[in-house]
Amino acid sequence: MVRIAAINYLNTIPFIYGLEACMASGEIAMQFCTPAESALLLRSDKADVGIMPVGAIGDLADPHIVSDFCIGATGPVASVMVVSGRPIAEVEEILLDVDSRTSVLLTRYMCREKWHISPKFTPFDFTRQELRPECCYLLIGDKALAWGGGFRYRYDLAEEWIALKKLPFVFACWTANKPLSPAFIESFNRALEYGVRHIPEAVEKYNHQFPREYAYRYLRDNISFTLDSEKRAGLSEFRRVALEKLTPRECVC
Repeated sequence: MVRIAAINYLNTIPFIYGLEACMASGEIAMQFCTPAESALLLRSDKADVGIMPVGAIGDLADPHIVSDFCIGATGPVASVMVVSGRPIAEVEEILLDVDSRTSVLLTRYMCREKWHISPKFTPFDFTRQELRPECCYLLIGDKALAWGGGFRYRYDLAEEWIALKKLPFVFACWTANKPLSPAFIESFNRALEYGVRHIPEAVEKYNHQFPREYAYRYLRDNISFTLDSEKRAGLSEFRRVALEKLTPRECVC
């Protein structure tokens, strides 16, 4: 049985739908988690494959990208945002959602290379503290969709990256921490493709906090699920700049 770390955000429900519909009973076991927890499960060998935040792929001793599907964006992604009560040029502190290191690294990179600011970066636990509209936050996933509209200034990080690099962005991709059999990878990818082709059914099947039409439009218009050559180029560029242009101190999260 292959253990799968499956992120429990709205943007992954097409994948979950396809896996549950197409994979044989007893072939997989899914563990639902945050992006950061997915990376930890793979690092500790408590999962075999998962939707790995691209900023953490290098933490694996033997990583294998096993699918041509991902969580990516070719325009505004809507669910990874820096939000603030003041213009970004005036921000002195960014409170970071630490559920995904990729988004943290991307925020730090944008501060340095595009916004030209040097704020204080502070981890923030959204389960224990309330948001304050005068502050600046990195929000990811369902938190960004639910709360991002309440801030005066909003910076969509996929849109910011694309404007700077002229490349799409990949937030997470299906990665294994060991070689998997070709037969499993083939059936796994067929299941993911099935889910992406049945987004309306996935939206209807699973419980989430959003109106059905809103969820469908988000998955249709904001998330790009295919890991094509352009996204692979964007992935390679992000990994290059995250490693080369950020100092070790800045990369730690």
